[in-house]
Amino acid sequence: MIHSPSRTAEIRRLARLNNGSAEALLGELLRDAFGIDAENIAINHDRYSLNSLNGFFDTAEGQFFFKFHQEEGEEEMSGEYYRADILARAKLPVDLPVLSSVLPGEQILVYRRRSDPRFSDVLRALDLKGDPVAEARAIQAEADLSDALLAVYLQSLHSITPEQSAAEPVHRLFYERLIEPLTGRYPGGRLLSYYIDKDFAFPGVELDWPTLASAHFVVNGVRYARTLGQLFDEAAERLNPRRLADAGGVIAHGDAHNANVWYNEQPDGTAALSFFDPAFAGEHVPTLLAEVKATFHNVLAHPLWLYDSADAADTWQASAEVGGGDLIITTDFALSRIRRALLDVKAQRLWKPLLAALAKRGMLPDDWRHVVRLGLFLCPTLVMNLRAGAGNHNEVSSLIGLSMAVMAGSEPEHGEDVVGRFLDVIDPATAQKTPSGLR
Repeated sequence: MIHSPSRTAEIRRLARLNNGSAEALLGELLRDAFGIDAENIAINHDRYSLNSLNGFFDTAEGQFFFKFHQEEGEEEMSGEYYRADILARAKLPVDLPVLSSVLPGEQILVYRRRSDPRFSDVLRALDLKGDPVAEARAIQAEADLSDALLAVYLQSLHSITPEQSAAEPVHRLFYERLIEPLTGRYPGGRLLSYYIDKDFAFPGVELDWPTLASAHFVVNGVRYARTLGQLFDEAAERLNPRRLADAGGVIAHGDAHNANVWYNEQPDGTAALSFFDPAFAGEHVPTLLAEVKATFHNVLAHPLWLYDSADAADTWQASAEVGGGDLIITTDFALSRIRRALLDVKAQRLWKPLLAALAKRGMLPDDWRHVVRLGLFLCPTLVMNLRAGAGNHNEVSSLIGLSMAVMAGSEPEHGEDVVGRFLDVIDPATAQKTPSGLR
């Protein structure tokens, strides 16, 4: 059966034209879904709207903020994506929508407009210009949120069946981007449309997909054991939703990158974080996936290369050459001070105690490091097309991005890197022998 594009997909397409047609169609959707007459509709054209759209509108009742998330094949999918009540019942800080539609292809949330910045914008400013006082406030806010998340994870941790795991919408961020939505065929979905049989241009070299997929990345002298092709193949096997039931499940947001987090400064000089847009929240989210998205997108995707590719090319250098089946990469890209601090918080306050609890209950798979790595790997490669010229990315940001993806997904053959140190810190078997800091 052939389905017409969903209205949210069409609105996203029209928004790129920036001619007012998207706002008109959005007004119709709001009228049909909620019976409201929206005025002064303004769509945000921001760097973080990779698979979503957000903006503002007014009614006689006041000012509002809207957001929706749209995935490929949504017309064939059913079930609620937006389940903020799950997080609210668990006592997590979450901004509840005043209106919501959960119909496939017309899923949209409406919130009271608020003046707080998103945490992503706060941190981007600190990436570009350090401020020790503001950094300390942001780090403490992250620590407080991690403590709240850990409490919910530990309280809600339970055994789940393969069927319960497979029913969770969080897999639409990972496994379901590797396959065709209707047939389940691999390779398919974004993997097929983004990379397979495509050509890739980097500073210093051009490669076809078979060559790139089979090359071992050597980044600043560190050679990685697994190739791009191997990582995608292994993700398609190990991140199959039914296989991820082995570490149990928890109540989780699942997509808590910092563009889905409000940053609210308090009168006492502290700051508090709260979630919104729980498009993939669930009660049986596979434990090892619960924090993967937040870990990659809030730390390893910064500064600049994923969301601000043009700025990345002006800030960082990267070059490549091919030798002996290796893609040899030299780059000066490095995590900023605030991102290293946030990774340390995420490791110490959340991942480390969570994995210790899993190990104590006999629920930690032997290959948990590989599972986490594969999840981290899929975050950048399938959230947007990293191929230069296919979207926003250029030759420099593409090379940095694919290098970071491989670094996240594969262990090095020798030496160490930031992801390996992170995994050593949180590993229940080695945590006591590992220095606490990642900086």
